Amino acid sequence: MTEAGRPVQEQARRRDSQTGPSAATADPVGEDVAPSPKTAARPYGSRAPLFIKRSRLLHLFWRIGVFITGLAVVGAGIILLPLPGPGWVVIFAGVAIWAGEFTWAQVVLRWTKRKVTSATQQALRPEVRRRNIALTAATLVTVATVAAILVVHLDLLSRSIV
Repeated sequence: MTEAGRPVQEQARRRDSQTGPSAATADPVGEDVAPSPKTAARPYGSRAPLFIKRSRLLHLFWRIGVFITGLAVVGAGIILLPLPGPGWVVIFAGVAIWAGEFTWAQVVLRWTKRKVTSATQQALRPEVRRRNIALTAATLVTVATVAAILVVHLDLLSRSIV
């Protein structure tokens, strides 16, 4: 709390509404980023319902519940990494659960969203797409050639399975 007992976030929101949002804002990670409509409207901090935030004990139990739920989802994602399944998606879902309550998870999630958006935009550039298609085609031809050599060399077509 600062001047006149107002929270810092409220002061920043009030200042931005009077002067307009600045061209770049300082990100807690240390980089200057342009504010997006979704992140500019959402300050860091707990998104617990107000009736939970009012009670210190209830808010503590809420935070513990959010942490355990996020930990279970992240743990399931880590288990899915070597197995067939969407391991990274599940891990990011767990971090998103944590981001509902913990500032550090909000910072990680916003950084991850920026990096994924940047990588997606770069992958959609025409020259990168052509290169990726060529590499995929070369990989498929190599795998098919190795498989054909193994089938012929090991004489797998004439053997009986039983």
